[in-house]
Formats: sequence, C-alpha cells, structure tokens
Amino acid sequence: MSGQLKEVRERISSVNSTQQITKAMKMVSAAKLRKAQQAITKMRPYAERLKKIMTNILSNLEGDATTTFGKSREIQRICIVIITSNRGLAGAFNANLGKKTLEIIAKYPDYQKDGQIEILFVGKKGFDFLKSRSPGCTYNREYQDLFSDLSFDNVSQLADHLMEQFLEGKYDVVHVVYGKFKNAAVQYAESVQYLPVERIKAKKEKGKKYMRADYIFEPDKVHLLETLIPSILQTTFHRYILDTHASEHGARMTAMDKATENAEELMKELKINYNKARQAAITNEISEIVGGAAALEG
Repeated sequence: MSGQLKEVRERISSVNSTQQITKAMKMVSAAKLRKAQQAITKMRPYAERLKKIMTNILSNLEGDATTTFGKSREIQRICIVIITSNRGLAGAFNANLGKKTLEIIAKYPDYQKDGQIEILFVGKKGFDFLKSRSPGCTYNREYQDLFSDLSFDNVSQLADHLMEQFLEGKYDVVHVVYGKFKNAAVQYAESVQYLPVERIKAKKEKGKKYMRADYIFEPDKVHLLETLIPSILQTTFHRYILDTHASEHGARMTAMDKATENAEELMKELKINYNKARQAAITNEISEIVGGAAALEG
C-alpha cells in the first residue's frame, strides 16, 4: 500500500511541475502575441490595399512587356513556400499548414513524380512534417531560419529570390502556405498563388457589371511598374510572415492554456485517488490494531 501511495505522490509532483511549465509558456506566448498582433494589425490593411492595386493594374495591361509578374505560362516547375514555426507545442498549427501543403502537391501528381515541385521551407517544423510525406519533391532549406529576423529588409530577400527565379523561368508558379491570424484562439491555414499575380476578370451577373479600375500612370507606365510591382510583392510576402508569426503565438498560447486546464483536472483526479489509497491504508492499519488487541484479550 505504501508503494502505491508513493507512486501517486510522484505522479502528483510530476503533473504539478508540468503545469508550472505550461503556465509559464502561456504567459510568454501571451506577451509575444501582443507585439506580433500589433505588427500584423498595422500591416494587413496596407498590404491588402497594395495587393488590390497591383491586381487591378496588371488586370488592365494587355501584351505589355513590363507585366511579367502577371503573365501565366506553361507550368514546368512549381515552388511551394510553406511558412511554419521553429518550435512545437502549438497544437495542430504546424500540422494544419503541412496538410494544406499536401493538398497543393496533390494537384500536381505528374510533377511530383518528376521532381519538378520544390518546397521552400520557412521555419523548421514544415520540414519535419513533410520530409516523409512528400516523396519526389525537392527541398530548399536555405531560408529556414528567416524568423530569426523579421525586419522588412531581411524578409524581402526571400521575396526577391522568388521574383528572380520566376523571371528567369526556374519557377513557373509560386504558391505560399501560411497561417492567417484572426484572433488569439482562431488561426487558419491559408494557401495563395503568389506568382504569377492572378488577374481580375470582368464579368456580368444578374444585371451587375464588375468594373476594373483604370489608373493614370505618372510619369510613365514602364518606370512605375519596374519599382511598384516588386515593392508590392515584397510587402505582400512580409504580411504572410507577420500573419504566421502572430498565428504561431496565438496557437501556442491556446494550446498551453488547454494543457494547463488538463493538468488541473488530472491533479484533482490524482488527489482523490491518493486520498482514497491513504484512507484505505489507515483503515487497514486500524483493523490490524483492533485485531491484535482482540487476540491479546482472548
């Protein structure tokens, strides 16, 4: 009986230590989340508006030599950028991003067999998830540690790399999988076509006409597009990084909060079991004493 009590005491001590760790991690993630949330909240409206402007501009240009980023061509090689966290203990956050990537890969079965799909990893957990689930794909881990510096200049290096590879024809289409932040408790695994920029198609539906914006270029279209489009694409990619960064901390805070609650429930159950075992031990000792006293009297 004493062995059973010792085992329960050790389990209680272990769960208590784990609970202290999850509480601390929850507090750390909450502190980081506030800063990350402010960054993406400020960036998102600006980035979304710029992307809308870029899409409208490219949708209005026809046959222009400066619209390379908006031109679709025959697909020979595909790049999928998956943005995940460097650390785990974030619930299903990284796994959901990995599954979203597998959905994109499944759309190109022939290209996967020929090794024409390159997966570019930002964050370590994406590689851990996909290395055994995406045979036939090539892996690029050059930018895996991008989260060590989230400045615009540093993140822009990857955006520039993607644009350069697209212009040189090494990538014909670029998809980005990232975590879209809604709030501390809700994050979504999103996938977008980064390159070529998808165009808006004018259409009519039930009497409604959808108009594309018409812009006046000053000083001229060529020089403006040479700097405007790459700059907007850099800002858009920076937004994906900040969105994922905030989503990671939100997911980890939620996961650690749930783990702390589960530890509390387990502690209550263990304490009840401990008290039952202790009561049984005391009852057994009293029975032995009473039995011994009765034997002496007899």
